[in-house]
Amino acid sequence: MAKPEIVSPEEWQKVRDDLLVAEKEVTRAQDRLAARRRRLPMVRFDKPYTFDTPDGPKSLVDLFDGRDELVVYQFMDRGPTHYCPGCTYFTDNVPVHALPLLAERGITWVTVSDMPLTQIEAYKAERGWTLPFVSSRGTSFSADCGAGGGFMLSVFLRDGDEVYRTYSTTARGVDGLVFAAKIMDLSVYGRMQDWEDSPAGWPQHPTYG
Repeated sequence: MAKPEIVSPEEWQKVRDDLLVAEKEVTRAQDRLAARRRRLPMVRFDKPYTFDTPDGPKSLVDLFDGRDELVVYQFMDRGPTHYCPGCTYFTDNVPVHALPLLAERGITWVTVSDMPLTQIEAYKAERGWTLPFVSSRGTSFSADCGAGGGFMLSVFLRDGDEVYRTYSTTARGVDGLVFAAKIMDLSVYGRMQDWEDSPAGWPQHPTYG
């Protein structure tokens, strides 16, 4: 397997310092983006959705669990016997031990899918997931979010019984939240996926291979 060039400690520190300059530029750009997110307007979500949950039917307001903010990951529905590998990988990476920390800041996390609840519960048991996961089957929630049958992450704000969406992202915006992927991005071989720009000889394979 190919490996990086070996250099002296002084040479290594120099190229590392050069990269740090670029990393700091990205960090400052991300801070500016975060500031813009905090200034986004919001849109009302006022349809009477009914979600099927292990604790019985719940409304969108109920999913907030009394908190002011709600983050929803829309998990794709690919039929009764198939599961989206990307959604599965993402859900494997949701840090369930951090959810109470979000709750302390007034943020509730819920994973939602158009899959029926029985299918969700079976897959949760198979994967060992313990995070909140409910069914939006029979509602237009996924379509109203713009998921279009795909995956999406949305953030909602509650004002009493009124619900508003403040943010949404999909594709690489969701990918950027995956813990394992971000750690692999720091490693010498990266994610080892064929879309990455890596030196010749670096191991690579299909994204979901």
